[in-house]
Amino acid sequence: MPSSAPATVTVFASPTSWIESAAVDQCHQVAALDGMTHVAAMPDLHPGKGAPIGAAMASTVLYPFLVGSDIGCGIAVFPIRLKRAVPERLAARFPDLDRPLNPERDADDPAWAVLTGDVPAGHTEGLGTVGRGNHFVELARVGAVLEPDHAGRLGLAAGDLVLVVHSGSRGLGERILRAHTERHGAGPAPDPAAYLAMHDEAVRWGSLNRRLLAARVAHALGAEPTAPIVDQCHNLVEVRDGGYLHRKGAAPGDGRDVLVAGTRGTPSYLVAAHAGAEANHSVAHGAGRKMSRADALRRGRAKHTVEELRRTPLGSRVVCGDRQLLFEEAPTAYKRIEQVITDLVDHGLATPVATTVPLVTYKTPDVGPGTGRGRRDRGGR
Repeated sequence: MPSSAPATVTVFASPTSWIESAAVDQCHQVAALDGMTHVAAMPDLHPGKGAPIGAAMASTVLYPFLVGSDIGCGIAVFPIRLKRAVPERLAARFPDLDRPLNPERDADDPAWAVLTGDVPAGHTEGLGTVGRGNHFVELARVGAVLEPDHAGRLGLAAGDLVLVVHSGSRGLGERILRAHTERHGAGPAPDPAAYLAMHDEAVRWGSLNRRLLAARVAHALGAEPTAPIVDQCHNLVEVRDGGYLHRKGAAPGDGRDVLVAGTRGTPSYLVAAHAGAEANHSVAHGAGRKMSRADALRRGRAKHTVEELRRTPLGSRVVCGDRQLLFEEAPTAYKRIEQVITDLVDHGLATPVATTVPLVTYKTPDVGPGTGRGRRDRGGR
């Protein structure tokens, strides 16, 4: 039977880290749900819609709303070989990743070579699209190598190029959550096995889509697609120790390699994760927002121009024809990735292996300077 006592809550962050009280309050609200046993909050914790983002939540009861609508969202890293990496030139060559791949219309697209078997759940909507929000495809260069032996086992050295892909299941996960909430609201899944079967399809779809996105970009840049060296999902539920471990914006940390995303204006960190039971075997998935989208839009417009946001202090380029999204996703809207990594290290959850430094970050097609707005998302969620 579900327990009535609130679960324990542990926040893996230092006293100086930026953690909103509203996010911690959400952790305690989740801890009070029937069946919850432990909530582990990561240093990138921030408030979400009804449940915290940046948390791993263990329970004897399965709650679909704790995973949310973007089931299967994750980050993958793909090696890529290019003769020259000039950000301005390569930014202009990125394909339109708002335009979905259609199995009939685009049957000859070489990106399909990464598909083996059928499309999960038969969901062909939005294939090969990146989505909105904090999703992106990034061409990056390996910067500092902090653990050479570990990086070598992954085939990485300083100066190597990689594609970092952050995307999820697009409309499929939303469809699965909506089917549940229309009947059960934020309540538990009445048939966990049935939910998990659909959930697992969405997780597989998200992983396939990241491969399709990387293949589309590789071909557009004149390179051969490669298999990912890292591909970890951070929105999912795992059956573990006889219960359900819900992760919302938290990556599996039990011996996995994880790319903890920074911002488009800062490095990201590839880490070797070794989180134990107290952290619900999880690590952070990124820098984590410190501003709402509305605040980022208001403050960004007062401080920056569109052109300033299209070129970062690192010299990298941002491909984004949607001006509002440029401001909402500005680097200043996020926490300091260095502090997030420091917190993971100080709590014994992960060891940094290498950094990746952005060259081109793709958000949505660039319609060129002087235009009023970008195209709307036409694929999936």
